[in-house]
Amino acid sequence: MTPAYGALIAQAQPTAQPWRVALALGVIAAAYLAGMAALGAVIWLALGIEQLEMHLARVGAGADPLSVLLLLSTFLGGWAGLWLVMRFLHRRGMWSLFGRAPVVLRDFVAGVLAMTVIGGLLTLAMAPMLPPLTLTADTGLWLRLLPLALLGVLIQTGAEEAVFRGYLQGHLAARFASPLVWLLVPMVLFGLAHVNPGEAGPLVWLVVAATGLFGLIAGDLTARSGALGLAWGLHFANNVMVLLLVNVSGTLDGLALLRPPGADLPPQAMAPLILADMALLVVVWLGCRLWLRRR
Repeated sequence: MTPAYGALIAQAQPTAQPWRVALALGVIAAAYLAGMAALGAVIWLALGIEQLEMHLARVGAGADPLSVLLLLSTFLGGWAGLWLVMRFLHRRGMWSLFGRAPVVLRDFVAGVLAMTVIGGLLTLAMAPMLPPLTLTADTGLWLRLLPLALLGVLIQTGAEEAVFRGYLQGHLAARFASPLVWLLVPMVLFGLAHVNPGEAGPLVWLVVAATGLFGLIAGDLTARSGALGLAWGLHFANNVMVLLLVNVSGTLDGLALLRPPGADLPPQAMAPLILADMALLVVVWLGCRLWLRRR
């Protein structure tokens, strides 16, 4: 933990009691679910009860551009829940979780560049492992929706970083000295939050491990940089690559520019790609650590 991170979490120490943190997580989860329920209500009123289940399933799978945008918008509920707990349970501003604005902005740009340059080059090196890809049928629509999609990814990744690294990790670090608590607990919860057996099938725990690895890397970089910008930038660039550029998973691919034609890839083809992605994350993390050491 760097002095900058110590100063950031010092604000959390007066109200870092475990019961308060547990209650806050419940409120945030409830606010997120309330956002999902509001979306369901809008679909119900617009299309009728008989089409509700089908359209909710399409939103959950990100099966088309509108479904992806609606799914990303549900993370506004997470932001609302976080604002509520910071305002009424902790009596301070939500943005105090992020760090100083100039540092957050600088580190966010650095994170985007690191993932784009290092991750992009490594992804090109992995090209022989990728299946054949086809361009989306309507590139004009993709370009028109791109600004809104980028805003949606910014909202989604910001909500996850603010909750898991800003709120949960920050309050655990203010309460417990051991990084085995304040790094590993958010990592495990972040991984489990992405459990989706219906979509991942037999690879569900490998997907959870990959997500948990990202959570660990994001937590470490947050503690070493003293702000959320670097982790948020990495998360944003990573999700832009996966959701908006190249998606080979067959899920949440409704806005992807490139994706495999036809049926989803079998597990034996997906597993090496997930492992390669985990290796890519480690290389990006090492690059960020080197930059933090030299800045």
